[in-house]
Amino acid sequence: MGEKKEIYGKIHSYETLGAADGPGLRFVLFMQGCNLRCKYCHNPDSWAKNGEAQRVTPEEISKEILKYKNYFGKKGGLTVSGGEPLLQLDFLIELFRLMKKSGVNTAIDTSGADYTPADERYEELFALTDLVILDIKHIDDEKCKYLTGKGNEQTKAFAKRLEELNIPVWIRQVLVPSLTDDENDLKKTREWLDSLKNVVKTEILPYHTLGKVKYEKLGVPYPLGDLPTPSQEEVKKAEKILVGK
Repeated sequence: MGEKKEIYGKIHSYETLGAADGPGLRFVLFMQGCNLRCKYCHNPDSWAKNGEAQRVTPEEISKEILKYKNYFGKKGGLTVSGGEPLLQLDFLIELFRLMKKSGVNTAIDTSGADYTPADERYEELFALTDLVILDIKHIDDEKCKYLTGKGNEQTKAFAKRLEELNIPVWIRQVLVPSLTDDENDLKKTREWLDSLKNVVKTEILPYHTLGKVKYEKLGVPYPLGDLPTPSQEEVKKAEKILVGK
């Protein structure tokens, strides 16, 4: 028998005590690499799978995470975001295994767009996952392709499997004027969410332009040009449909 291959994760960055990526205070780990090219993405520096990234083992980063365990309380824990964390399944599974041994709550912030049901590693990961924060790009498959470069079939299949396993889900949708704010599309999204029994929270994230400077540094044209951010009225209208506020 050969030696066990050491697992590494490619990390873009991390936030030690974040309050916006899941319940309570959380260590938020941003993974490097993403297959989507969302027009509103504010982290284009996280796209390249072989871009500048810190290579760490699950054991190494878990030691860093556990330094903050006392701050997590009953609700907090670890959230792995991206980039796209599902592109590094082996690392994610091993890290979550270490977290569960230490009694730490685990969450994944993902689009679900790379989900492959035939890959049995997903079932391993699901068994170690306490929460999924699912980013809904667009309910319309063709509009989703235009917005991100990929359709939404895998995201929907991912959500369905989470429902079958009764894994709690937080839904997020970025509200982008003229792209994701169509009233009929928002109503269709709400209908789809109502068909899922495991959605415990839904959030509208207003589009912002804070990532523009990153595109300039990378020499990449900003996809949305001078598109305005949504008004408070537009956000409230979308929330009334999607969240019920």
